[in-house]
Amino acid sequence: MSGDPFLLGTRSYNSRLILGTSRYPNPAIMAESLRAGGAELVTVSIRRLNLRDRNSPSILDSIDRTRYDLLPNTAGCYTAKDAVLTAQLAREALGTDFIKVEVIGDEETLFPDVEHLLKACLELVRDQFVVLPYCNDDPITCMKLQDIGCAAVMPLAAPIGSGMGIRNPYNLQIIREKIQIPMIIDAGIGTASDAARAMELGADAILLNSAVAGAHDPVGMASAMRMAVEAGRLAHHAGRIPTKLYATASSPVQGVIHTGGA
Repeated sequence: MSGDPFLLGTRSYNSRLILGTSRYPNPAIMAESLRAGGAELVTVSIRRLNLRDRNSPSILDSIDRTRYDLLPNTAGCYTAKDAVLTAQLAREALGTDFIKVEVIGDEETLFPDVEHLLKACLELVRDQFVVLPYCNDDPITCMKLQDIGCAAVMPLAAPIGSGMGIRNPYNLQIIREKIQIPMIIDAGIGTASDAARAMELGADAILLNSAVAGAHDPVGMASAMRMAVEAGRLAHHAGRIPTKLYATASSPVQGVIHTGGA
């Protein structure tokens, strides 16, 4: 959708689809999927990189840094201290101040630990990072993250990798109304209609990985996600009609032929 840039910090993106880089069948399919999805920003897990040996094979070898900005993430961190350290390593290794902050509170659900998330984000904002936190679909948490100075909030649609789609659209609507920074839906998107629905609800962008990487045809699904995000954004701006319980005729009543009886 031209003329509708997506702003994160001081950077502007034309694509509102952010893609992950893990669990693809192979690096070639990952690279083709990124192109098909039209992504300009891709996320990488710092814990998957061998930062001790920069010459060892890496997923970064398959990512064109002239085409994509990197959004390193702190996946696998369970404390604020670990998340901050991981972010600092990412900045040193990749040369970017962007960081997606994940602080997990439970191994089974992978829900965020709000206490540690807020603590980590506060410290990273003070350290001049552009902070994008993965969080619950809780309006209060999102408002606190905005007050801290985060560049966006990234509420989950459903548990990571579940593919359940949007479990609580009402909370996402409230978050959209309560915050002024971008809202990026992260986690739980299962197919293209989920992405379109999230954009119709007012999301500024979608971040996903499993729905594309785990699809039977990752490249085809990446294309579908790109189109769904664009369609959802257009529909959000166009505005849906009010829902009604009873029918309303779409044709005018003038000129209707009356036969005058049975």
